[in-house]
Amino acid sequence: MSRAFTKEDDSLEAPIIPPRPALPPGSANYVTPTGLDQLRQELTELETARTAAEANHDNDADRTRRLTLLNGQLAALSDRLASAKLVDPATQPANEVRFGATVTLRPITGKAPERRFTIVGVDEANVAEGKIAFVAPIARAVQGARLGQRVTLQMGPKKEEVEVIGIEY
Repeated sequence: MSRAFTKEDDSLEAPIIPPRPALPPGSANYVTPTGLDQLRQELTELETARTAAEANHDNDADRTRRLTLLNGQLAALSDRLASAKLVDPATQPANEVRFGATVTLRPITGKAPERRFTIVGVDEANVAEGKIAFVAPIARAVQGARLGQRVTLQMGPKKEEVEVIGIEY
């Protein structure tokens, strides 16, 4: 279909800026050293993309839309970086589950497999990589637990009792 039959102001609609991962109100924005590096790398990539968009004058409507999107993403990322509170896992107690810990849990009953995950900041979380945000229910359930301690997890409608069998930083 020809552009002649579309609304002229289609290109002027404000782009939808994807939100950052949610932090509960009043919650600190804890980050691991790796998470902070990832945020800084993302900032560099967005700034590079904005510079390229500013230099591209092929289509002013697309350029304006792209710059609006990039500036919104940069603003959200800058706010997240400004609120970041770096927690070095090496400073955490070795025998207690805290932010930055890689935790291994073994179910007390049943044949469920062991679970292993690392507790990280919300921007670094990636379930496929075994990185769980510190605000996730499973992370909150095990924080403060010690090696050998039993913890009850709420797994959907059922509860599951597990034992902390590994804590690494």
